Amino acid sequence: MTVLSDKSIRQEIEAGRLVIDPFGEDALQPASVDLHLDRIFRVFRVTRRPYVDVRQPMDDLTERVVIADDEPFVVQPGTFVLGGTIESVTLPDDIVARVDGKSSLGRLGLLVHATAGYVDPGWTGKLTLELSNQSQMPIALYYAMKIAQISFLRMSTAVERPYGSPALGSKYQGQSEPTPSRAFQDFRGSADSD
Repeated sequence: MTVLSDKSIRQEIEAGRLVIDPFGEDALQPASVDLHLDRIFRVFRVTRRPYVDVRQPMDDLTERVVIADDEPFVVQPGTFVLGGTIESVTLPDDIVARVDGKSSLGRLGLLVHATAGYVDPGWTGKLTLELSNQSQMPIALYYAMKIAQISFLRMSTAVERPYGSPALGSKYQGQSEPTPSRAFQDFRGSADSD
């Protein structure tokens, strides 16, 4: 695999193979594109559930929160929330992407993903960020601030089944805001086969 340079990223965008919407030239870095924080969050709340059962739907575990343009969204120490990008990204079938945090925010203790930094070929939609504050101080985040960066890698060949292919059961294709876990969908039909 080869990491795309700024020149190659621009060429892929101009050819319409790679879509980042909106895309500003000022977001283009030497080997990545800056992503900006959207105003919608999913905040985990305490429920009466004794534990999280990954076999069950979990939409009630989070509450949707929307902030105004200049309103801070404060991430408390040790907490975990879902956020999202303003940008919608579409990848062709021969490019995979990697989302990583911005160094300046990482130095404050903010992580942008727990495990989901990988974006499959064929993906389309806004990206859900797994935000956690590892510091001892609350961190204020703002709508449209630079929150992460996405880099692109060209694969040896195009994939046979891009993300979103019917046989894959892609759970998050086309999402437009932070989406709660859909892990329960992995267990569909398992009870029927017992």
